[in-house]
Amino acid sequence: MGALGCAMRPKGTRLQDSPAGPGGSSSFGYPPCPVAREEEEEVVRVLTLPLQAHHAMEKMEEFVYKVWEGRWRVIPYDVLPDWLKDNDYLLHGHRPPMPSFRACFKSIFRIHTETGNIWTHLLGFVLFLCLGILTMLRPNMYFMAPLQEKVVFGMFFLGAVLCLSFSWLFHTVYCHSEKVSRTFSKLDYSGIALLIMGSFVPWLYYSFYCSPQPRLIYLSIVCVLGISAIIVAQWDRFATPKHRQTRAGVFLGLGLSGVVPTMHFTIAEGFVKATTVGQMGWFFLMAVMYITGAGLYAARIPERFFPGKFDIWFQSHQIFHVLVVAAAFVHFYGVSNLQEFRYGLEGGCTDDSLL
Repeated sequence: MGALGCAMRPKGTRLQDSPAGPGGSSSFGYPPCPVAREEEEEVVRVLTLPLQAHHAMEKMEEFVYKVWEGRWRVIPYDVLPDWLKDNDYLLHGHRPPMPSFRACFKSIFRIHTETGNIWTHLLGFVLFLCLGILTMLRPNMYFMAPLQEKVVFGMFFLGAVLCLSFSWLFHTVYCHSEKVSRTFSKLDYSGIALLIMGSFVPWLYYSFYCSPQPRLIYLSIVCVLGISAIIVAQWDRFATPKHRQTRAGVFLGLGLSGVVPTMHFTIAEGFVKATTVGQMGWFFLMAVMYITGAGLYAARIPERFFPGKFDIWFQSHQIFHVLVVAAAFVHFYGVSNLQEFRYGLEGGCTDDSLL
């Protein structure tokens, strides 16, 4: 009978209002119409959808309030959203997404996977900021161009301060939202390029103190490579875990571009002079620190071999951060010694050397 065999109801009456006979059938002796049952279920769904949405909003408001008040708890890697997943060897202790800058900055004083990353570069930022101010205020009466000398060192400190500040800010707020994470990651990677460029300036300036043309050429090349690295860092995919090795390779290549001027300086001055008054030993140590840190970061060592054991402390990213700060300080020490060498008579320039 099809649709004719089901109970017919007057328009506007509910299914439960129809008088049912024995066995649950309607007064007409037929079971309720399937079409009518589907309509009733659809009405129920439509009525409950706003309630579900309201309940979800209440849950979200409750979560945001807990985050705002600092009552959030760390979560395991598996439940992180995709945009927060970076190192799958860190299994526990992650911050949840926190759409509140206040909560993000309050998390600086909580223990989680980013605590070490934040504080290593936050303290490094304070160190180089104070060191830079003291260096800029130090009397510099021995040079013919004291303002120029301060600008040269100022470029190094500017690169270091920007790199370290962008880094600790990124690690502080990257759990805020995907958009904020993407923006600050670009600043973080740009800061690394700025540090490398700023480090080259005083070293090239004092190494080729009496050779203006090679100095200008090398400085121009470094600037072009550094700006290129910053442009590459603006690519959204550059910050994804898939391109971890690419990131390390880009900045490693930028740093290794100093091999050519190093060889030039060593050949021009002689190996003994380059390694003594030229401070090449300190610069070599700096390079080893940078390369070691970048290698550990790219390979995710040691957590790769001990998943879950270095979730909070001594993970590869923290080791990389410590080596970056130490290498920058070693570089400053070496450049300062090279500057002192240029103070003396042996480090001065003759008229022939300036041609």
